[in-house]
Amino acid sequence: MAKRIQRSLQDPSRLWLWGIHPCRAALENPQRHCFRLFMTESLAKDLSPSCKNQIIDAASLSRLLPEGAVHQGIAMEVAPLPEPSFEDLRQKEKGVLIILDQVTDPHNVGAILRTARALQAFGIVMTDHHAPPLSGVLAKAASGALEHLPIWKITNLARTLDELKTEGFWTVGLDERAQKVLSQADVPGKIALILGAEGEGLRRLTQEKCDFLVKLPTDPAFPTLNVSVAMALALYELVRV
Repeated sequence: MAKRIQRSLQDPSRLWLWGIHPCRAALENPQRHCFRLFMTESLAKDLSPSCKNQIIDAASLSRLLPEGAVHQGIAMEVAPLPEPSFEDLRQKEKGVLIILDQVTDPHNVGAILRTARALQAFGIVMTDHHAPPLSGVLAKAASGALEHLPIWKITNLARTLDELKTEGFWTVGLDERAQKVLSQADVPGKIALILGAEGEGLRRLTQEKCDFLVKLPTDPAFPTLNVSVAMALALYELVRV
């Protein structure tokens, strides 16, 4: 039976989620449309999902998914979530919006989503290109946060930063070469915190669009942090007061 199930991994209108936390959150999200749900018999007894599901053994489920997917006995084929409107940000008076400048690793982006949701960021902005799909590995790393955090996909980051400035956001770039440490900066209340890809960091045009650049107090002899860790430290610093 499993051999007759099509994977449809290349169809952008159909995405795969796997793992207990991502799938549980998706099943509880009324905005998430599920096409197909597969789970092992033991897990079906624990979850008792309301939507129609198909019982499948773990080996057959693994064959449906990309190699190495840690599915924990459950996977679902879903439609992408509807994208929120930037209008939702106009009413915000204080807080942090996370912006990713071509951060491509799905594990890192998933971890960023998880931290952003836990520390109550407004949401995540990322580019259409040079960004991972909002499914699969990313969703697993986000541990359910994908279903609860607004995410905007944009085509032109420089233009978007200009638009955010008109909405009252201060654009703050995190750069290990900056002169000022974040904790010592006079940071305003409505912030777009911008992080670049590991290795390359913020692109030149992105830096030029920042109102100011800040860094974390790392050892100058070893200043580099994983981007998801850097984001977590910076966001905590911004929201802790």
